[in-house]
Amino acid sequence: MIEGSQKNLDNSSRQDTVVLEKGSNLMAVLTGAGLERSVAFEAIEALRDVYNPRKLRAGQEFDLVYASEISGDTGDLLDTLRFQPDAETIVSVSRTDDGFSASTDKVELVNSPNATSGTIDQSLFMAAEKNGMPLSVLMEMIKLYSYDVDFQRDIQPGDSFEVMYDDMKNTKGDLVRHGDIVYASMNIRGTDYRLYSYTDSDGNQDFYNEKGESFRRALMRTPINGSRLSSGFGMRKHPILGYSRMHQGVDFAAPTGTPIFAAGNGTIERIGKAGGYGNYIRLRHNSTYETAYGHMSRFAKGLHTGSRVKQGDVIGYVGMSGTATGPHLHFEILKAAHQVNPISVKMPSGRTLTGKELDRFRNNSELLQKQYAELSIEGAKVASAD
Repeated sequence: MIEGSQKNLDNSSRQDTVVLEKGSNLMAVLTGAGLERSVAFEAIEALRDVYNPRKLRAGQEFDLVYASEISGDTGDLLDTLRFQPDAETIVSVSRTDDGFSASTDKVELVNSPNATSGTIDQSLFMAAEKNGMPLSVLMEMIKLYSYDVDFQRDIQPGDSFEVMYDDMKNTKGDLVRHGDIVYASMNIRGTDYRLYSYTDSDGNQDFYNEKGESFRRALMRTPINGSRLSSGFGMRKHPILGYSRMHQGVDFAAPTGTPIFAAGNGTIERIGKAGGYGNYIRLRHNSTYETAYGHMSRFAKGLHTGSRVKQGDVIGYVGMSGTATGPHLHFEILKAAHQVNPISVKMPSGRTLTGKELDRFRNNSELLQKQYAELSIEGAKVASAD
């Protein structure tokens, strides 16, 4: 039996709300609400154009809006089927002269700035959790700083962080999701690394330091999150072969299936099996730099030789294919066709703002710094009141 509520919208229409029960499906929900099977079928077929009904889960609510026919006694006609599969999307199936038509609309969200800070005692993850930093914001901060910071070696107890980000809320004020970082600072061994989000006059967004220099590098040093450096660059005794040989990259130990990112914009020069590397990808970034990734469990879908990728795109997943004793990413940076140490090589830098653009950036960064200070004071008052 379908449980639901009924609402009269006006003199010629009404709305029912029905719920998808465990083990049921949308056809059963609609016919259980009184719709003819042919009408329910037409509505579901139209829905498939914008949403896969197989993705529906138990507990999903549906609003059924009926428009009564004024001429004749044929009963109520389904005018609109509407539901919200997630906090940001509304799906509608509406009656037209030719049957039904489906569409999706985005829920209007508003930015609500939030801020957090903390001092690292044991690890950045523990400090972030202790101080209420959402995991999605933490991962964005790690990715942001991964161009220049080696999180396995550089972070020490006593280092600290500050971050300001947008909370995205609906018109009722309910939190829907955590948005993007707009300001971040890390104090590492006494040195501050401040970054400000800035959209230039052409509409391009990036992060810049206090001098107006893009903190984004052409290549990331660590194209993987939540890993540890398990083997460095240089001579080592091979764990399987048993003799010393040159290790021409670095290894990052991580669970099987951990996403691997493209270290920079580039083109796939090689993808497939490559001897001891196992599942292997090599990217060409420009005339000087290439990067290589080995021992993947699998590649991201749709990639092939010649595919273009952007920095941060997922290109594969951690595994132990080829010659490997455990799941890890083997990562190489090649400069002029020669492997170099990814940890110590000086990365080519990005854009530096000048002139009026620099002045505009400085005004923007001052506003962000002031906004962060105000949020910190407000947060401290709330904490003391508790």
